[in-house]
Amino acid sequence: MKVLNIHEREFEANYEQVGMLIDSLSSEDDRLWPNHSWPRMKFDRPLSIGADGGHGQIGYFVEAFKPGQSIKFKFTSPRGFNGFHTYEVVRSTQRSVFLRHTIEMTIHGAAFLTWPLIIRPLHDALLEDSLATAQASLGMIPQMQAWSPWVKFLRLAMSGGKAHSQITPNKLFQRSAKNRAR
Repeated sequence: MKVLNIHEREFEANYEQVGMLIDSLSSEDDRLWPNHSWPRMKFDRPLSIGADGGHGQIGYFVEAFKPGQSIKFKFTSPRGFNGFHTYEVVRSTQRSVFLRHTIEMTIHGAAFLTWPLIIRPLHDALLEDSLATAQASLGMIPQMQAWSPWVKFLRLAMSGGKAHSQITPNKLFQRSAKNRAR
């Protein structure tokens, strides 16, 4: 089965500002990944082609990287995920750009069940939190989507009852303001 999953948000910011968010992925100053609520994105070396890692139970390596523009990750796990995911900056107008995350893959085996029932709901919530993190990192009030009851249940069940709650937009903005001040 083919999967195409896209999340994007438009920013009234310049291309370079948004591109720098991609470049910060997995660094100590990561301003795109929602580390406050989700497993960190980690790699075996700084972000570069061939860097191997992932987040939580999802494994991948950097297949392509154009600093300030895009990054492409090739899945290595879980089993049954054959494809990639990307972040890219797409020019919209002179004054705005889109930050887009795309998954393109085929799934087989157990992934026929795990993708729609478990991984996709968690992925969709994580990506919306990532785009809100990007907004806050650029000094904008983040537009957060509340986690569904199913996502809350999955996080609680998978963490053995130790999952964090979703951060509030105000707290995310304050946290990002401290990081911008550094």
